[in-house]
Amino acid sequence: MADVFEDDDYYTGPQLDGDMIRRAEEDLGVALPRSYIDVLLVRNGGSPRHRCYPTAFPTSWADDHFEISGIRGIGGAWGIDSSSGAGSSYLIAEWGYPEIGVVICDTPSAGHDTVMLDYSECSLDGEPAVVYIDEDRVPRRVAQSFDEFLSRLVSCNSFD
Repeated sequence: MADVFEDDDYYTGPQLDGDMIRRAEEDLGVALPRSYIDVLLVRNGGSPRHRCYPTAFPTSWADDHFEISGIRGIGGAWGIDSSSGAGSSYLIAEWGYPEIGVVICDTPSAGHDTVMLDYSECSLDGEPAVVYIDEDRVPRRVAQSFDEFLSRLVSCNSFD
């Protein structure tokens, strides 16, 4: 997990602690997946080394994949719980994303599409799936878990 992120600190929040996790879960009304928390405990968000995710469906940006630019952490300006206008609740309201969970990734489109934890088929303290939300705002499941999502990210060079 230590090699998930690039060396730069863009999208990286403050050092994560248990109190920050608890407050974020209370603010968002969900239990965050353990695999997500484990990654954030190593580094609290950032630009991933592997940014492209293969899909079996076309997206508004490519025939067979989408790209993420950052994985959001907790706290700070880019945190999923941020009240600065960059948090998940704000993004859902601002961009009209479905109210199914938590926005966890940024994309190069700067809001036209996103990646979310989807709690619509589990309890709010269950293991959410990961979905891609395109411009049509239809959630498309891309992974059963955050851990699976991370494991399937690949270098964007594979799509040149």
